[in-house]
Amino acid sequence: MEALAAIPMDQAIYLAVALIVAGAITGVLSGLFGVGGGAVMVPVLFEVFGIAGVDDAVRMPLAVGTSLAVIIPTSIRSFRGHHARGAVDMAILRAWAVPILVGVIIGAIIARYADPWVFMIVFAVVSSLNAIKLLFSKESWKLGDDLPGPWPMRFIGSIIGLLSSLMGIGGGVMANMVQTLYGRAILPSIATSSGVGVLISIPASLGYIYAGWPQMTADPSLLPPFSLGYISLIGLVLLLPLTVLTAPLGVRIAHALPKRTLEVAFGLFLLVVAIRFIAALLGF
Repeated sequence: MEALAAIPMDQAIYLAVALIVAGAITGVLSGLFGVGGGAVMVPVLFEVFGIAGVDDAVRMPLAVGTSLAVIIPTSIRSFRGHHARGAVDMAILRAWAVPILVGVIIGAIIARYADPWVFMIVFAVVSSLNAIKLLFSKESWKLGDDLPGPWPMRFIGSIIGLLSSLMGIGGGVMANMVQTLYGRAILPSIATSSGVGVLISIPASLGYIYAGWPQMTADPSLLPPFSLGYISLIGLVLLLPLTVLTAPLGVRIAHALPKRTLEVAFGLFLLVVAIRFIAALLGF
């Protein structure tokens, strides 16, 4: 507590104002593109923390950890809604539960020791692959007519958990992509993917508290005020209600646009994000 008190409060106020704007933008974009928010939230937080003067050594993991914490309540709400309608395939979630947890734990360990460029490369690569699928995908792009056997499914689940924990996303985009590539219908794929968000966001958030604990205790000035490990509590408090309030605006815009237009728009957004992180890696 003494360390927190020693941090200048003007930085906390500036960060709060920046996060209010970021929350509004994230909500609109999340509603527009139909994602849980992590794919939008992480790059927005990365820029906001940079503007607020957060040290580059913790800027990316702080954005990832805060995004994961914000996703917890939204993913739970989404999963409960889909489950109440009987749209969730619980067999897939049971098959993925342990492997996803293993992947998340590995991701948290990596986050504790990895340099910032590791997070940027993972985000840039996965964003680029998703962008390619969105921009150029055809119905003929399939890996099979049904989901693979138990061991391939476990392997896929661990990869989804690992990459999602390093990217700060709920894993819904990747889980949905895997299911549709194996011939699953889009609605049950989306519903089941909402459960993946719950499986990932809760343990991954705890993992980022663990990963950032040494920074918080050894040099508190490196992190923004009121951080719990690699989670900005200011970001959590301000982002969550604002994303909920502004997401309907994005939804209204989305319903006014053709599906293909949305796919291209989100693909281009992910491509821009990938380029931005590559530029940051190169020092621009």
